[in-house]
Amino acid sequence: MQKTIPACFFQQIYSSLTGISMERDHMKDLRRYLALKYIQYLVLSSSNAVSTLLGLLGSAYTMILLQSARVSSKSTAVLISSLAQADTLVLLSLVLGGVGVPSLARVLLVANAHLSCVLLSCVALEAYLITFLPSESRPHRTVSNARLLSRGIWVLVAAECALLLLDEQLRASAASAPCSGALGLLLQLSSTATALLQPLSYTLGILLRIANVYIYYKIFFSMSPRSRLKSK
Repeated sequence: MQKTIPACFFQQIYSSLTGISMERDHMKDLRRYLALKYIQYLVLSSSNAVSTLLGLLGSAYTMILLQSARVSSKSTAVLISSLAQADTLVLLSLVLGGVGVPSLARVLLVANAHLSCVLLSCVALEAYLITFLPSESRPHRTVSNARLLSRGIWVLVAAECALLLLDEQLRASAASAPCSGALGLLLQLSSTATALLQPLSYTLGILLRIANVYIYYKIFFSMSPRSRLKSK
């Protein structure tokens, strides 16, 4: 019984999200991919070589899978596609690290982690809305809104990366030659913004983890009685 309930739990979540029968093999692959990403970004404290490699392979397969005509165009599919595309930043960071640009490679890894955490949280929020507010949230759970949301997340993370790179460049310039005037003021502003951004990102990451645990806790216990009735 302990093995049956979790399987039914995830099956109901992702079948409702995508609107496709979970009996198809490709939907099992999408469930496994999302589970892998949740473990990689919301459970593990930091990614390791094994989880990174599995994530890259899963993202490559998922991008191919989402091009299939068997996968309907749903808002969740848009979010999952954006999540898979975020792993291109990991590949780019590996290339840049290999050619001697470690600062940019490091910033790209930060961008990938932040994008993935927020997009996974959006998937969890949509699961919550479908489970508890299906009719009320239906007008808002559209493909166009999902695309707009994904683009907004990418823009915000890109702005964060630009700020981090600017601060690092200004610090490097100040180390080689004293900064004065407008450049010194810009350095002060970027340093202050970066100092505020780091604890904000850390706090947001913790809140997202708590929110995801709460959402899936609520969904699990709302679906458990149904699973037990079906098992009887």
